[in-house]
Amino acid sequence: MILLRTLHKDISAYNDMETEDTAEETGWKLVHGDVFRKPRHSKMLAVSVGSGIQLLVCAAVTLVFSAVGFLSPVHRGSILQGMLLLFTFAGILAGYSSARFYKMWKGEDWKTTTLLTAFLYPGTVFVIFFFLNLFIWGARSSGAVPFTTMFALLVLWFGISVPLVFLGAFFGYKKAPVATPVRTNQIPRQIPTQQWYISGVFTSLVGGILPFGAGFTELFFIMSSIWQHQFYYLFGFLMLVIAILMVTCAEISITLTYFQLTNEDYNWWWRSFFASASSSIYVFLYSCMYYYTRLQIGHAVGAMLYFGYMFIISYTFALITGSIGFCATFLFVRAIYGSIKID
Repeated sequence: MILLRTLHKDISAYNDMETEDTAEETGWKLVHGDVFRKPRHSKMLAVSVGSGIQLLVCAAVTLVFSAVGFLSPVHRGSILQGMLLLFTFAGILAGYSSARFYKMWKGEDWKTTTLLTAFLYPGTVFVIFFFLNLFIWGARSSGAVPFTTMFALLVLWFGISVPLVFLGAFFGYKKAPVATPVRTNQIPRQIPTQQWYISGVFTSLVGGILPFGAGFTELFFIMSSIWQHQFYYLFGFLMLVIAILMVTCAEISITLTYFQLTNEDYNWWWRSFFASASSSIYVFLYSCMYYYTRLQIGHAVGAMLYFGYMFIISYTFALITGSIGFCATFLFVRAIYGSIKID
């Protein structure tokens, strides 16, 4: 509410001024010619946001199905199977989203971008999963995943998910680029020296605390159900926590981006992503604390399995929260620059 009141005052002040003078060109309006400039490593940003939207839709639909009773933890593996199928079919959203953002930034290497969207996140998870499964198989544990199941996962990935990602990218590139309310100048504006507390690393680390705090309590019960063989039934309450988490990610990214633009720093694309995605660092640190305080794993394979899976969970959490913060901030920046009069 404080931010909205401040914005309304800023917009009214900018639009009420009739003469062009130095007093008018201050704050975030001063960087209107650079705010939509193509970010560095735009290809990776488009891929990360596309994968994050794919994971977000997959998690949301799985949660709804679990809350209404279609997927139950009583049936072993049903939730995991549902998530795998939903993730596979949500590939069309990943390809479409990455293509839309990459085309807006006038990117030309669309084939590589689509390939990275289809292979980067699933490939990273599959390599870690396969590597860990080899150690379980070497320990002759009954928990090892059969190679037939691994082959079925590859068929799902290459046979359905990858073609759907390319289909989504095809539709995304066919559409007109996303319109921006202001033109981008040919020569980039020089960014003034920033204070240490406005730096990207510091603001991202501080910003990640709030999204982590929103889901901190629920994280304990989820990890207990995964690692201590307990059943998790609080899906209705989890939906509420996820909604609060999404609002928190959006608000913290928008707020930090507003402070950044006010200080005439227009490189906000990546920072809006990391402001929320950095909460995954705290998730992984919490998993380390949980390992040493709650679990009694006495062998190296078990510890490797735990930290490998928690890295996958943290990586997934980073993409989901980062894409929420990025998309919310993009809509916010479009809205504020579309509401002021610029010659």
